[in-house]
Amino acid sequence: MIDFLIGIDSGILLFIQENIRIPMLTPVVTFITSLGNAGIIWVAISLLLLLIPKYRKVGCASFLALFASLLVNNLLLKNLVARARPYEVIEGLRLIVPKQMDASFPSGHAGSSFASACVLYRSLPKKAGIPALVLATLISLSRLYVGVHYPSDVVAGVVIGIGCGLFAKWAADCLFLHTSK
Repeated sequence: MIDFLIGIDSGILLFIQENIRIPMLTPVVTFITSLGNAGIIWVAISLLLLLIPKYRKVGCASFLALFASLLVNNLLLKNLVARARPYEVIEGLRLIVPKQMDASFPSGHAGSSFASACVLYRSLPKKAGIPALVLATLISLSRLYVGVHYPSDVVAGVVIGIGCGLFAKWAADCLFLHTSK
């Protein structure tokens, strides 16, 4: 069963490389993927929200979600699973960004993106929440395009990120409910 899933993962990445990667799109996608480096875009959005009193709780929840994703995805699971990056394993897969220094599973970019975007979608007006989900999706898919993650890494990162986001929103709601009395 594992070999079957690895085959699907590999096939998808090679399909993307051979059929979707085009010179005009590559700079756009590499820019999008860089927005997720160290969760920088989500940290910036969270900081901005902290500066606006009306949205301070959302900023706190987003930071909590990012921290939870960092703990679960980057510190725990990446070290526990220690999955090799696809460009190290799949014959013919060409990497178009610098080599990554950590393990592949799960995608930290997808995890942090969906952790924060989930909070934003559930807490802000839809005209802000929907673009956050779109950006999280683009960052997550960009990891496949550039060749640094298997599709299953990204799916796991998305699922864990959503879980972290839901947890963080719940925790912030509880904290702010108790502190506002």
